[in-house]
Amino acid sequence: MLPIDAAAHSSRWRRRHPVDKAVLGLGLTVLAISLPPWPGAALVLVTALVALLGPAGVPGRRLWRAYRVPLGFCVTGALTLLVQVGGPDGFVSPAPEGPLRAGELLLRTSAASLGVLLFAFTTPMSDLLPRLVRAGVPAPLVDVALVMYRMSFLLLDSVRRIGQAQAARLGHTTRAASWRSLGGLGATAFVRSFDRAARLQAGLAGRGYDGTLRVLVPEARVSVRFTAVSLLLLAALAAVALLLESRMP
Repeated sequence: MLPIDAAAHSSRWRRRHPVDKAVLGLGLTVLAISLPPWPGAALVLVTALVALLGPAGVPGRRLWRAYRVPLGFCVTGALTLLVQVGGPDGFVSPAPEGPLRAGELLLRTSAASLGVLLFAFTTPMSDLLPRLVRAGVPAPLVDVALVMYRMSFLLLDSVRRIGQAQAARLGHTTRAASWRSLGGLGATAFVRSFDRAARLQAGLAGRGYDGTLRVLVPEARVSVRFTAVSLLLLAALAAVALLLESRMP
């Protein structure tokens, strides 16, 4: 199980309905994109951090391990705004207002990423995917996503075990040996994934599969109070951000 999935299953908000957490997490993401970068996105970033580390109870180290990957993409995208290609100053030159635009983009994207992580760190996929059928998503599409989600953990475990076996047999002592081990790892994982898929199909057929996977979904109700507080918080963030922007010189 991936660390973010383990955190979602042990979250304090684990038993809450996904709609409750979607209103807050995805609402913060929408605000980060739509509000002015300063101070709107900065307020969203701080609010998401407080919610993750406080009420949601996400460990800081685990949050950083998951956040640093999208943050790296945010930084990479922001760096491209520092330069411009072509123009009177040469083929590559500093962009006018490049640092300002890069900072604004970094604020927006990093805050939006935290809003998504707030939802991901509190909502296991096993709780979310079966409920999508009630929301109108075709059942076969949800079944495929659910099977792929569960099979991905088996595939990752197989890759880890194969890599450990190759390392124990000195398969990474030289660069050439590492490339051979990498090729063998890919080939073995490919064969094993097809074998698991074939066994899964045979098992489903033996159990009378009729096109729908029936799974138990934990009982949960949409909390009117939680949703109302989340909407009030989002509205307050938007109002404060717009008020502060109007007073800025």
